[in-house]
Amino acid sequence: MAAELSTGALVMSYIKDSKANISMLVANNKATFLKKARGRITFTCNDGTQIKDAIDTAMELGTGQTCWMQAEGQDSNGDVVSRFEFEWTVKEKG
Repeated sequence: MAAELSTGALVMSYIKDSKANISMLVANNKATFLKKARGRITFTCNDGTQIKDAIDTAMELGTGQTCWMQAEGQDSNGDVVSRFEFEWTVKEKG
C-alpha cells in the first residue's frame, strides 16, 4: 500500500494542478523483493515528470494514457529492500 501511495500521490497532485476532471486507475503492477524488510521502510517515487506528461497528453488528445511509475523501498540503513512498478491510466472525463 505504501509503495502504491508514493506513486499515487504524485498522480493526484498533478491532476489537481491541471484543474481538469481526470480519472486515474492502476492497471497493472509488478514487485521485486531484494532483501528482508526490517523496521521502518520508506518508499520513494521520482517519476513525477512522466505522469505529468501523460496527464498533459490525455488532456491535449482527449484519449486515455498509461504511465509506468516505480517506487523504491529503503530501510533505515538506506538499503533498497524492494521495487514496485505501477501502471497508471489517466483519462479526462467528458
